[in-house]
Amino acid sequence: MLIEPGKLLASIDNPDDLKKLKPEELVQVSEELRNYIIDNVSVYGGHFGASLGVVELTVALHYVFNTPYDQLVWDVGHQAYGHKILTGRKDKFHTNRQYKGLSGFPKRKESEYDTFGVGHSSTSISGALGMAVASKYKGLEEKQHIAVIGDGAMTGGLAFEGMNHAGVSNSNILIILNDNCMSIDPNVGALKDYLTDITTSHTYNKVKDDVWKILGKVSKFGPNAREVISKVENSIKSFLLSQSNMFESLNLRYFGPVDGHDVNHMVSVLDDLKDIKGPKILHCITRKGKGYGPSENGNQTTWHAPGKFDKVTGEIHKKVPETPQPPKYQDVFGHTVVELAEKNDKIVGVTPAMPSGSSMNIMMKAMPDRAFDVGIAEQHAVTFSAGMATQGLIPFCNIYSTFMQRAYDQVIHDVCIQDLPVVFCLDRAGFAGADGPTHHGAYDIAYMRSIPNMIVSAPMNEEELRDLMYTSQLPREGKAFTIRYPRGQGVMPEWRTPMKEIEIGTGRRIKAGEELAILTIGHVGNYAVEVCENLEKENINVAHYDMRFVKPLDEKLLHEVFKNHDKVVTVEDGCLMGGFGSAILEFMADHNYTAQVKRLGIPDDIIEHGTQLELQAECGFDPAGIENTVVAMLEPTLAKN
Repeated sequence: MLIEPGKLLASIDNPDDLKKLKPEELVQVSEELRNYIIDNVSVYGGHFGASLGVVELTVALHYVFNTPYDQLVWDVGHQAYGHKILTGRKDKFHTNRQYKGLSGFPKRKESEYDTFGVGHSSTSISGALGMAVASKYKGLEEKQHIAVIGDGAMTGGLAFEGMNHAGVSNSNILIILNDNCMSIDPNVGALKDYLTDITTSHTYNKVKDDVWKILGKVSKFGPNAREVISKVENSIKSFLLSQSNMFESLNLRYFGPVDGHDVNHMVSVLDDLKDIKGPKILHCITRKGKGYGPSENGNQTTWHAPGKFDKVTGEIHKKVPETPQPPKYQDVFGHTVVELAEKNDKIVGVTPAMPSGSSMNIMMKAMPDRAFDVGIAEQHAVTFSAGMATQGLIPFCNIYSTFMQRAYDQVIHDVCIQDLPVVFCLDRAGFAGADGPTHHGAYDIAYMRSIPNMIVSAPMNEEELRDLMYTSQLPREGKAFTIRYPRGQGVMPEWRTPMKEIEIGTGRRIKAGEELAILTIGHVGNYAVEVCENLEKENINVAHYDMRFVKPLDEKLLHEVFKNHDKVVTVEDGCLMGGFGSAILEFMADHNYTAQVKRLGIPDDIIEHGTQLELQAECGFDPAGIENTVVAMLEPTLAKN
C-alpha cells in the first residue's frame, strides 16, 4: 500500500527539487515530511523517534548543501528516514526494513546520497574526516563534509578519536551534534551533564546570541567576511576556554546551541557555517519523537522502534497470542542474573547503553549499585569488566554480538591474556532481522572460539540458558565464558526451572538414530527436533545431538557420533567460515574420521535484512532447509530401500 505524501513533498524527488522551494515553504515541507514518516512507520514499522527529531535539520541540510557532491554522513542511521525520502526513495519507503526492500540505514549500494554505510554508532566523524582529508588532497577546497551525530553516539570512543584528529587536520568538516539527551535508552555519563551545562548557561548563551547576530550579517561584509569571522572568533576564544569548552579545547570551532526545530534559522546558520573553513561543530538541540505527541511526551525508549501502531490513538499494536508464549531470551537473562546475584554477592552487571534491549535494566532497577550502563562504549565495557574481575568480582558483561566485534582487542588483551573470568552474554546472536547486516551476530562463534582461555557456549532453550549462566559464575580457573543466544523468543513457556551446573564441554544426545546424525549448537537445535519428528513419520530415523559448547567440544560425544554415523549435518546460526561446523571438521581431521559432512549456517556473504526465518530460509538452515539437506544426503540409501 502506497501512502500519499503531502502536496509539497509530492513534488520532491531529489534535493534539487527541494531547493526550488521558497524559504517560507520549508516549514510546511518539514511538516509534510514528518507526517509521511509517521504514516509509513505506523503501518509498516521501523525506527521512529530518531528520524522525527531531525526532520527540520534534514530539510535544512539538503536545502543548503549541494548533496551528493557535498558529503553528508549520518551516524548510526536510524535518524536518516527523512534523508531517504528526500533523496529519491519516497515511493519505495514503504519497503523500508522489509525483506528485499530498502535498508533501514544509509547504504552506499542503495543511493549515491548515502555516502557512508552505517549501523553501529560513533563512526560518522572519522568517516567524514577521511572524506574531507581526501578532498583536500585532491584540491577540492570548496567541498563540504558534514557528520550528523547524536549525543548518545558521542559517548563512543571512536567519536572522540575522530574529533581529536579533526582538530589538527585543518580539513573542511562540520560536525553537527544532534543533542536530544537520548540514544535508545536515556543517556548516561559526564558528557550528558556537560552538554546540559552548556545549554543552560545564561552567560554562555548571551555571548552565543551576540555571536549569531554578528554572523547573521556576515554577507554584508563582502570580501572581508572571513576577516570579520576571525576577529569574532578570537574575541570570544578566551571566554570559551574559560567556560572549559571541551570542543574548543580540541581545536574545533564551536557554534551553538541552536534550536534544531527552527528550519529557517537552521538554513541561515548552515549558510553561514558553509563559508567558515576548517573543522567546526554545531550544537543543535532537538527532541526525539518531535511532532507526534505519544512519542514526544511518552516513553522515548518505547518509541525508538515501536513497531506498528495506531496513528490516531498512539496505541502500539501487540498481537495477543491464544496460548502462553515463551519469554524473550534477553528477559530470561535479565531475571536470571538478578536471581544469581541475590545468592552471589560477587556478581555485577555491565552493558554499553543497551539496558532495555539486553534486559540489564531489570538488574539496574533491583540492584542499582551492582549494574552499570557505561554508554555506547563497548571497548570500555569489556576492560571495565576486566578491572572488576581482578578484584574478585564476577562481571556479567552483556553486549549484542554485533557490537562485541568492536571490543575484540579488549577481549583478547584485557581479559583472556590475563586469565580473567568475565562472563560475556552475547545477545542478538545469529540473524538480527530487519536491522540487517550491520546488526547480524554472524561472527561471534568464529571469533570467540579462536581465543585461548575462552569457553564458548550456546543454549538451545531457556533452561539451558539459565544452567549455563549458573555454571559460568561457579569458581573456575581464569577462563572467560561466552554465552550466545538469539534475539526474540525461546521455546519454553514454563521457563523458571531450578538451575543446575552443566559440566563445561559436555553436550547431550537428544535422540538416537542410525541413518544420520544432526549436530546443532544453540537455538537452531529446536529446528532439528522438528525435523527429526517429521522424518520419523516417514520412517526415517536420524540422531540429534545438542552440543551446547563449541569450545571445548564434547570429544567423548563426538567419538560416539563418528563411530556410529558416516553421514553428519552440522547446523549453526553463525558464519560457516571458522564456526561450529569448522570445529567439527577440525575434530574429524585430528582423529582421522572420514564421514560425509554437510555444514549449514551463514555463508561467506553479506546477508541483507528480513525476518529471522526469511533469512534462515535463504541460507538453508530453517526447518525446511535442514530437512531437505538430510533427505538429500540419505537419498541413495532411501532409493535402495
